[in-house]
Amino acid sequence: MSVSSTKPVGLSPAMTLLMSAATGLAVASNYYAQPLLDAIAHAFRLSVNQAGFIVTAAQLGYACGLMFLVPLGDRFERRSLIVIMTLLAAGGMLITASAPSLWLMVAGTAITGLFSVVAQILVPLAATLASPENRGKVVGTIMSGLLLGILLARTLAGALASLGDWRTVYWVASALMTGMALLMWRLLPQYHSATDLNYLQLLASIFQLFGRSRVLRTRAILGAISFSNFSIMWTSMAFLLAASPYHYSEGVIGLFGLAGAAGALSASRAGRLVDKGKAKLTTTVGWLMLVLSWLPIAAGVTAVVPLLIGIVVLDMAAQGTHVTNQSVIYRMHPEARNRLTAGYMTSYFIGGALGSLISAYAYQHFGWLGVSSAGGLLSLLGLLVWWRSHHHESSLPEAS
Repeated sequence: MSVSSTKPVGLSPAMTLLMSAATGLAVASNYYAQPLLDAIAHAFRLSVNQAGFIVTAAQLGYACGLMFLVPLGDRFERRSLIVIMTLLAAGGMLITASAPSLWLMVAGTAITGLFSVVAQILVPLAATLASPENRGKVVGTIMSGLLLGILLARTLAGALASLGDWRTVYWVASALMTGMALLMWRLLPQYHSATDLNYLQLLASIFQLFGRSRVLRTRAILGAISFSNFSIMWTSMAFLLAASPYHYSEGVIGLFGLAGAAGALSASRAGRLVDKGKAKLTTTVGWLMLVLSWLPIAAGVTAVVPLLIGIVVLDMAAQGTHVTNQSVIYRMHPEARNRLTAGYMTSYFIGGALGSLISAYAYQHFGWLGVSSAGGLLSLLGLLVWWRSHHHESSLPEAS
């Protein structure tokens, strides 16, 4: 099946779920390491800072892929590009699974991160194929899959590590990615883009879009701060839960991803509210929740119940604001959705990479309360940015 780039054709529920699953599986590949960091640190005799660099490498690889690979979705046939990148991400995980040293593991992780940006080609493709009246809902569903992939990656990694070791996680994940690539080749429609810009022009146009749109710049900054909060919490979570008073195994640590998975429930709801013109409301509520979430998270240094509550609230807030950001920018330039995604998500994952570095440093030097303080301060910064800029954001028309 081949689809023209001239108008949306609508997405069936089954195809939406397939694209949601593919998006989640792709982005999950960057997060398997988080509940395994303590085990990996022991295997390679690493400090907390060194182990945290594994997560940072994945996010920096992802940021590079966002900037240099995602714009190709506005130039080349999408299905072929999606399948090739999925297979290359699977290859990166094979390198990680067999790595005899930290630096080869970091290389494999970075390669996987680079090509797992296929998730960010799937999201704008779904937005393009969806009918205008359902676009926010479809984006919310796809983003629910993405968040579930991020969070359940921890649960799956913990379970597989309990059955084998941390390398088992990457062998299995590589096989799953290969299977998904074959499934998408079989079922995804072909989609031919209309732009005749060459590669350098595509990259240059990202900066032009940022220069022309204050809304895009604001949403990119908010996305970066939001994801830095997400990374600050999850990067050091394994160290907190493996130490006193918890002493949890990798399998139990991975189960904490199930608490965060509740945040995926907010994605579709946020998308529907944006469809109704309430993007400002979802953004404001999301940032207030993000600020407040760090209070129970900080209490989690000695008590698991407030920690679980904080995880749920933070993930709901981060997901709701992220879906709102993407739904807003997809209404701006429908012919440039991959480039809008590249610009926004590059900022988003740079924020995540910085959050990982901040988290590892804060935990090593100041413990969990230092991590919580850093997250709380960044949340307040994001709320301030939104408060100062929200009056510049007028209602955006539905893109066709």
